[in-house]
Amino acid sequence: MQRFSQQRERIYEAVRTSMEHPTAQMVYDALRPEMPRLSLGTVYRNLHQMAQEGRLRELEGSVARFDAVLPPHAHIRCVRCGQVADLALPYDPALDREAVGGGWAVTGYELVFNGVCPTCGAEQLSENQRV
Repeated sequence: MQRFSQQRERIYEAVRTSMEHPTAQMVYDALRPEMPRLSLGTVYRNLHQMAQEGRLRELEGSVARFDAVLPPHAHIRCVRCGQVADLALPYDPALDREAVGGGWAVTGYELVFNGVCPTCGAEQLSENQRV
């Protein structure tokens, strides 16, 4: 576990209070006005460390995003802009039973739906109408 640092705690709080599942760049941009000496490298390093410690969840994709909600839950990701949102789906024990039935020792799971967000969908529809 890392020792306490105000920068590290502000980075964590920026993720915890965001509903956007922010990227390191988004965290950096949000904190830069109040912490002008903060570097993007420091943000990346701290986010990855906190994910390794289990304090944050790192969502893989073309750009890593971070989530402070640790209990298993589903996400939906826009394939055009990369936006990520939580999905309120009930837990399904059949998923665990299926994996364990195959002899696996389940340590966790990630369920990510891919699609097009409402904003990108409207842009796509607008583009199609112009053609």
